[in-house]
Amino acid sequence: MELVIGCRYKFGKKIGEGTFGEIFIGTDIHSGEEVAIKVEHATRRNPQLPYEYKIYTLLRGGIGIPNAYFYTQERCYNILVMDLLGPSLEDLFNYCNRRFSLKTVCMLAQEMIKRVEYIHSKNFIHRDIKPDNFVVGLKRNANIVFLLDYGLSKRYCNPVTKAHIPYRENKNLTGTPRYASIANHLGIEQSRRDDLESLGYVFMYFLRGKLPWQGLQAANKREKYTKILQRKMEVSFEYLCKDYPEEFLMYFDYCRALRFDDCPNYAYLYSLFRNVMVRNVRFDWPRFWVENGGRWSVRLDGQHRQARRDGSPFSLPRTRREDPPRLTHRGAAELSPLADCGGRAAVQRGAGVGGEPFFWRVDGSEIEAVRSMGSVDSRRCAPHEHESFEQVTPDDLFTEGADYKSIEPNRGSSIFPSLSGLTLATGRLWM
Repeated sequence: MELVIGCRYKFGKKIGEGTFGEIFIGTDIHSGEEVAIKVEHATRRNPQLPYEYKIYTLLRGGIGIPNAYFYTQERCYNILVMDLLGPSLEDLFNYCNRRFSLKTVCMLAQEMIKRVEYIHSKNFIHRDIKPDNFVVGLKRNANIVFLLDYGLSKRYCNPVTKAHIPYRENKNLTGTPRYASIANHLGIEQSRRDDLESLGYVFMYFLRGKLPWQGLQAANKREKYTKILQRKMEVSFEYLCKDYPEEFLMYFDYCRALRFDDCPNYAYLYSLFRNVMVRNVRFDWPRFWVENGGRWSVRLDGQHRQARRDGSPFSLPRTRREDPPRLTHRGAAELSPLADCGGRAAVQRGAGVGGEPFFWRVDGSEIEAVRSMGSVDSRRCAPHEHESFEQVTPDDLFTEGADYKSIEPNRGSSIFPSLSGLTLATGRLWM
């Protein structure tokens, strides 16, 4: 028997979970396309999925914005059906031994700035910029970086009057402390400049491998966040960007000079990284392999083999620590060694909250794609500094003029499983 929601979307296996709830792989029975189905308890305090659906609807049509196909509330669950996407930049970062080349960072920076510029053009700020919330697409969208998870997003500008939200202080820290702006730490209302400062920290994280305020020890979260702020204020941008092109320092200087309600010059920021990129030639993973027929060249222990890919995210088992597998893409530079993830580095499928990993298995002279049925192998960082928090209320999320209450779930099937193993509820739509 199969669970179908909305008379269209068939549930598959659970592929991940997050603070909001769980995520399942699904299938559109009309088109045969795979989708992601996110589920949360409707009774939780400040549920996230209704907010996300509203924002995805308002942002619809932008490059790098996932499609939200269906939202409903069934019994005590909120359900959101959206695009199934590929690995996050955090997953790829782990895959590349937790260091990206300069050109890779500049390539990503341009894409990420475009995504942030787009949501700003729609009068929203994201407020939780981090590598986990940027993912790459699958198949025909494999060359696009997507921005996900708008549960903490907020309107900074009234879409009708164009009035900017007022400057306020004594606000709670919102987002992920590791990448939060200093103003956010200090309790100042966030605006566009804060998203951009957070992006800058992500860029340096990719270049340096870690940020100076990672791994700080503290007795509790409050003390941890205080120490992170202190360390951020102690570390100058000059020190943070030392040994890297001056454009990174110019980026931070520009962001820090922005006033609360200033409109950033995104084209200028984009040009900084474009200029750096043309001076460097190395990529860490072949982003455009789909355009070259999806052919990979695999080198293991000096042997050359060919493998065919179908557009799915992938990973390689690490055979021994001192001799990691290396891959090259025809027409592209070689990949960095794998990160050590307990013998394998899972690059996951899913909508930013984990997924169903695919592994390349080396067996004699054969290399085949193996769908792992085991648990998702995700490398999690130190507690607290990597977590997103502070769920917003509808009044905080949507300013005056926004019709939040107009969200009405699409009423499909009244059938929904328990969250443990897709145990079937009673109903009539099972086949």
